[in-house]
Amino acid sequence: MTKNHIITGLDLGTKTIKVLVAGKKNGSPDLEVLGQSEMPSFGIRKGVVVNIEEVSKNIREALSQLQQEIGRKIEDVYVNVSGSHVYCTPSHGTIVVSRADQRISEEDVNRVVQDAQTFSLPSNREIMDVYPRQFIVDGQGQIKEPLDMQGMRLEVEVLALCGFTPYLKNLTSAVLNAGFQISDINPSPLASARACLTPQQKELGACLVDIGAGTTDLAVYEEGDLIHAAVFPIGSDHITNDIAVALKTDIDIAEKIKKEFGTCLWKGGKKREKIELPKDSGNGEPLVFSRKMLVGVIEARVSEIFNLVQKEIKGISRKGLLPAGVVLVGGGSKLPKMVELAKKELKLPARLGYPSGLIGLERDSSWSTAAGLVLMGEDLISEDGFKKPYSFGRETFSKLKKIFKIFIP
Repeated sequence: MTKNHIITGLDLGTKTIKVLVAGKKNGSPDLEVLGQSEMPSFGIRKGVVVNIEEVSKNIREALSQLQQEIGRKIEDVYVNVSGSHVYCTPSHGTIVVSRADQRISEEDVNRVVQDAQTFSLPSNREIMDVYPRQFIVDGQGQIKEPLDMQGMRLEVEVLALCGFTPYLKNLTSAVLNAGFQISDINPSPLASARACLTPQQKELGACLVDIGAGTTDLAVYEEGDLIHAAVFPIGSDHITNDIAVALKTDIDIAEKIKKEFGTCLWKGGKKREKIELPKDSGNGEPLVFSRKMLVGVIEARVSEIFNLVQKEIKGISRKGLLPAGVVLVGGGSKLPKMVELAKKELKLPARLGYPSGLIGLERDSSWSTAAGLVLMGEDLISEDGFKKPYSFGRETFSKLKKIFKIFIP
């Protein structure tokens, strides 16, 4: 990375847009946060851009404000993609090694990964990223880096992350129309995992659960590799909505109640303990409700989220088999007793996760995706400011990345 180069992560969330800018100061090898901003988002529903014009306006405002604060021009961004349209599917590729001496070249590796992508997709779906899980040389599997090995037949098992083409176009259009280039697009769960999971956790087997406002993102790692990812169209805003319906109050008051009095588990107390909120301009009478009832509403919705997580883990035959357990991140994970409920529902170790690897970043799990986007950007940039060549090692997630740069027309 050049001395003056900066990396910008743009996290387009259902409820907020977060921008994080980082760079290296005074020859330091570590990335430092130069600035960060957060503002309400409009035009994004359950992680998907549904109003391009509105989102472009929000992006322009957020980045313009940050540019003034740091005194630097932002030209390109690393942006996330989310929404339940994001899904993964396994695939297999096979080729014959091309060289006469049967030594596997980088061209062979590229060809076999490309062959693994030649499978049919439903209409309007496209492959976003491909993550090799293992290479197989003449029937011998569990190979991570086949370069320079000798063999006649090269195979690969990959995990392909796919998305709905119209939604991906909406996302790119929103950023481009705001006047910024896109250096790369990364799925939200993978960005969060980059910032919050350690190499040891990924090696042992871990599940990252990022609970946002409109979606919950899931990424499962084992032996250093991504083995599954998913996005559910349910998040912490649904908890707020449930409280509003149960208490017959408006959303703003429900959100306040959730933050001040909410918890995921009822640990006992006075059987008829009541909470009373004073009158306000929209309600002629004080709002009185049972704390136990409030906890019941919250627990039911959070349990639903964990049931979806458990279903995905069971679907890949990893139920109860992830030694590093579950790492909870995202704004929705801040509710008290969230970890305890996760342990109860998932029957796995659980803890809260926070982004690391950036100097000066506050200890706030809601910045996980933005931090991960910046770190993934650094992974793709070499010391001279150019893109790093393809690598197949675990340090770069054992994936072959589709690196591209979209320019403003």
